[in-house]
Amino acid sequence: MADFDTESNIEIVRKATRELARKFDNDYWLDKDRKHEYPWDFIKAFADGGWLGAMIPEEYGGIGLGLQEAAVMMGEIASSGGGMSGGSAIHFYVFPPAPIVRYGSEEMKKKYLPKLASGEILTAFGITEPTAGVDTSRIKTKATKVDGGWVINGQKVFITNAQNAHRILLLARTSPRRDDKPLHGMTIFFAELDRKHVTIREIDKLGRAAIDTNELFIDNLFVSDEDVVGEVDKGFYYIIDGLNPERIVVAMEGIGLGRAALEIGTEYAKNRVVFDRPIGQNQAVAHPLADSWIRLEAAERMAMHAAKLFDDKQECGHEAAAAKYLGAEAGFEACDRVFSTLGGYAYAKEYHIERLWREVRLLRNAPFSQEMVRNYVSQQVLGLPRSY
Repeated sequence: MADFDTESNIEIVRKATRELARKFDNDYWLDKDRKHEYPWDFIKAFADGGWLGAMIPEEYGGIGLGLQEAAVMMGEIASSGGGMSGGSAIHFYVFPPAPIVRYGSEEMKKKYLPKLASGEILTAFGITEPTAGVDTSRIKTKATKVDGGWVINGQKVFITNAQNAHRILLLARTSPRRDDKPLHGMTIFFAELDRKHVTIREIDKLGRAAIDTNELFIDNLFVSDEDVVGEVDKGFYYIIDGLNPERIVVAMEGIGLGRAALEIGTEYAKNRVVFDRPIGQNQAVAHPLADSWIRLEAAERMAMHAAKLFDDKQECGHEAAAAKYLGAEAGFEACDRVFSTLGGYAYAKEYHIERLWREVRLLRNAPFSQEMVRNYVSQQVLGLPRSY
């Protein structure tokens, strides 16, 4: 794929991943949702196609694509009906390795990136804590230096994949918090998820039932010096290289969810006849669906703009935040409107819209709530006084 320009790459990726993702239809995802069953066969199909290493450089076993191509892939997975279950199953191979790719030692890259690209290693991303919320500077998980490595103690929450993950990109404090530099003093560890020292409790939740979400209790977990990503105390700044891609990817998944719903709603509106006419002939039905198509298209333009900035190694924090906001809003609105289009049938699982609606609602809260996006833009873009 490296022989093609970026625009050609994007269309190649779009076509190939759409074809692959749609081999797993809505009924497949409904079954996984009902059984709370991890979609290993879906992951294997993408691993066999080489897609798990989308953003991992070719010299480490990946295919060396950019975030633009990866974002398109994630949008296609979500729009195929996979939603956040399909998206989360794959996107943890896409953005968590970014700090390793950019800041990991050569030994770390050679040791782990090929295994991530092949799907041999499944990772989790461990940042959020129950007492810190969105203020990452106040995390309490602490790493203490010992001979040959570090011992970590603390707690994490809302950690995806931990039931099955082999390793976790774990953010911990290695120096005390300073008011003048609150984000300094945190370090990223690519730690083995050793069940003897990490207790994992699954959280029963509203949607995305095929993919586990967990609380982690970390008790004297040893991590060797060689598994420190980059420099000690600079971990938060490295995490940004995972957070901005995450926001862009999640935006595309929200857009994909909206498009999956719109496909269901449009087909239903064409074929559902009431008072001797298809309901899609009524503007009260047609106009909200048309409006959602427009908003989804606009949201994708912002997400792809942010992805291009990232690929060009330019600052993209503002654009990534805006993309996440627009993708979550447009995706939820599309699902909600289609829910109304189907009327009573929307409550029936066999029509699939209730599953998409449950999954897309997550994106208004996570991984960066809509309220925090507005706070961020108010302060960082518009220069308004901090409200908290």
